[in-house]
Amino acid sequence: MTAWTAHVTVATVVEKNGKFLFVEEHSEGFDHPVFNQPAGHVEAGETLVEAAIRETREETGHDVEIDHLLGIYTYTPPMFPDRTYFRFCFIAHVVEEHANSKLDTDIIRATWLTFDELQSSGRARSPLVVQAIQDSLTGQKYPLSMIHEHLFSPNLTSNLDA
Repeated sequence: MTAWTAHVTVATVVEKNGKFLFVEEHSEGFDHPVFNQPAGHVEAGETLVEAAIRETREETGHDVEIDHLLGIYTYTPPMFPDRTYFRFCFIAHVVEEHANSKLDTDIIRATWLTFDELQSSGRARSPLVVQAIQDSLTGQKYPLSMIHEHLFSPNLTSNLDA
């Protein structure tokens, strides 16, 4: 039996003029390209916000500023029942676009789609992609102050040592 694995991920919902920023990508478990928000795993030493900004830049060539927490989502893909993704999804806006950026290897392209275009494509990577857009369209948002990240620093002494 395979051990269960938790994956901490981030994603950004970026809307401009009624369209949302997506990546068209090759993804494990699919035999065709899928659409996803700019998203990925949090790396060691990163805050959630830092990870969301980095992933958006690496996957789309867009620098963004994070405005709000959209929600916290979980998903266990049917093809990988031993994995659960804990997705911290943010609302962001574009600060700068870097044309012709080299994107992550599995990314085909960054593209802007309306919610209807996403739905009619039938190629959302997971139900979370659709849910995040629906939540954004209803105005759901939470202040970033809801997140407290106590980062490890080897230079700080623990209160337990006092």
